[in-house]
Amino acid sequence: MIAVASQIGRALRLKLVDIGAGARLFAQLLARSGSSFLRFGLVREQVFFLGNRSLSIIGVSGLFVGFVLALQGYYTLQRYGSAEAVGLLVALSLVRELGPVVTALLFAGRAGTSLTAEIGLMKAGEQLTAMEMMAVDPLKRVLAPRFWGGFIAMPLLAAVFSAVGVLGGWLVAVPLLGIDAGSFWSQMQGGVDVWADVGNGVIKSLVFGVTVTFVALLQGYSCKPTPEGVSQATTRTVVLSSLAVLALDFVLTAMMFSI
Repeated sequence: MIAVASQIGRALRLKLVDIGAGARLFAQLLARSGSSFLRFGLVREQVFFLGNRSLSIIGVSGLFVGFVLALQGYYTLQRYGSAEAVGLLVALSLVRELGPVVTALLFAGRAGTSLTAEIGLMKAGEQLTAMEMMAVDPLKRVLAPRFWGGFIAMPLLAAVFSAVGVLGGWLVAVPLLGIDAGSFWSQMQGGVDVWADVGNGVIKSLVFGVTVTFVALLQGYSCKPTPEGVSQATTRTVVLSSLAVLALDFVLTAMMFSI
């Protein structure tokens, strides 16, 4: 029993050390963010790398999610004589939940793994150590611009996902299923609130952007400088980011939409 208790205590102590190291890195990133915005070109490059190169998977995924939402919503609402409300269902589902959440999961799989692999390979190749030898702070020059690039790119990608999803819902509902176009748009305009629905979705996407980007940077910066270490860190990025996004989505939804 004593041996088991000591092993559990050691595991908890190591986890607390990891949490402390992550909190310290997050504080250091925030403290060094001012120089990133003074040299905004570094942040702009990361917005292009993380955001623009993720547009294809975000757009295609949003389109097919809109297709499925319109089909499922139509077949469900038709039972109750409310098939015209399918536009409202698609819009609320996207701007409240599916837009930020699915975008964050795709962002973690595409951009998060890229960040982890890039930072991990820089660490394995001792490029970060070389920067320190030349009196260049790698947190300020490498990590901080990528952190804010992910923070800016995430809500933009979520907006694109939701917009394309609504368009996909319209393509299925109006031309394919025969829903009146006026009813589709009027139900959506009357039922979607800019602040309560769209605003909360934007807040979610910002929180998810911070979470996914920081997890990716933390895993890359703290990984073992070996090929196996980089591959394991990349896997941890996807797993931890996905779990964190789903858990935070529950917490944020309970806070935002509770009565």
